[in-house]
Amino acid sequence: MWTVRPETNGDMSAIDALVDASFGPGRYAKSAYRLRDGVDPEVGLSFVAIEDGILRGSVRFWPVIVGAAPVLLLGPLAVQSDQRGRGIGIALMNTGLEEARARGHRAIILVGDLPYYSRVGFKPLARGRVKFPGPVDPSRILGLELFDGALEALEGPVRRARIDHPVCADGAGLGGQ
Repeated sequence: MWTVRPETNGDMSAIDALVDASFGPGRYAKSAYRLRDGVDPEVGLSFVAIEDGILRGSVRFWPVIVGAAPVLLLGPLAVQSDQRGRGIGIALMNTGLEEARARGHRAIILVGDLPYYSRVGFKPLARGRVKFPGPVDPSRILGLELFDGALEALEGPVRRARIDHPVCADGAGLGGQ
């Protein structure tokens, strides 16, 4: 059986390989990745699932701003392809959601499939209220409030909450992730 624990520096190469295998190089062109470029994940909100010393899955949460409200962006959530369907992704998300709530975060957004993410409480956001940079299918913009009413206040463009590493003019990061 796998266990979920906080990510450590020793997990980085295995996480990178898992994310590469799960999403491929085209992921860097997606809006959510551009919001992560030059930014470190939120401290204390990156988790891995380990079984028999093997990294089976990973999830991270990133700081972003929607309009004027600080929120978290979930992703990437990656699970080894031959391990999907065992509940690893749901367990990783639940661990992250519990810790985010405990740390006082109010809401989490993501771009993803409703049938999967609704299993932990995500729901579609009202069309046009939250605008990601670049093209994003509005039906895939989902949110979860960790405190009552947190989603009602979300409106406006999604942008980085901070920049931790230099970013090139074309958006490519020079360090960090």
